[in-house]
Amino acid sequence: MPDLKDRCIAITGAGRGIGAAIARALAADGARLTIADITGEDARQVADAIRAEGGTAIAVAVDVRDRAAVRRMIDETVKAHGRLDVLFNNAGIAQTKPFLDITEEDWHTVTDVNALGVLIGMQEAIKTFRAQGGGGKIVNTASIAGKQGYEPLAHYSASKFAVVALTQAAARAFGKDGITANAICPGVVATPMWKIIDQGFRDTGLTRTENEAFDMFAAGAVLGRPSAPEDLVGVARFLASSDSDFMTGQSLMVDGGMVFV
Repeated sequence: MPDLKDRCIAITGAGRGIGAAIARALAADGARLTIADITGEDARQVADAIRAEGGTAIAVAVDVRDRAAVRRMIDETVKAHGRLDVLFNNAGIAQTKPFLDITEEDWHTVTDVNALGVLIGMQEAIKTFRAQGGGGKIVNTASIAGKQGYEPLAHYSASKFAVVALTQAAARAFGKDGITANAICPGVVATPMWKIIDQGFRDTGLTRTENEAFDMFAAGAVLGRPSAPEDLVGVARFLASSDSDFMTGQSLMVDGGMVFV
């Protein structure tokens, strides 16, 4: 098991879904967590659950599009835990729209969270890592849609391709500082986000029944089932720990065998 005791970790979008599952697991491993989410109550509930189980966690409300809010999140992490060792840029949103129906507003809605939010998080974390000395780790949540474009999710796919590019660019720029940047690429995960995607398929007439889109995409996994948030915990542990110190710029597919690259 990777040694995460007292490692200080902030996770955005940790109020539910993949972020919450990762946060609970890393806290159980002894890490000190900052649970950050745009919905403060969701963040508080996860942090309270971690503390109830004997872990260490604070909750912070943050809109990842707001640089000042991201800066406050990192500063509160350092104040509470002593430093920042790892930032998971996990917050993200999805929207289903036929390609020709995507508007400028749709584009900004999705990419401002999924791409700009990741850029801001990386920039502010890197400033803190450099000030602290001793390097640091960035783990971004990309997607299989960061490796292949999907027609009814074109702008979502573009935003996740951007996450992969930002991960690679930061790895090249800051390796000399001992700062690593890697990404996780989940597939079809049973989370509230996929409920939104599935509803979008129905709203646009691409599917008719509940979970039809989810089941259709998940059928492409060679391991024979959709993902659960807990399936991302192992790779998160690895990337947050010293076991991954010599890995940077990589985007790891954790999708049950949907996309081979």
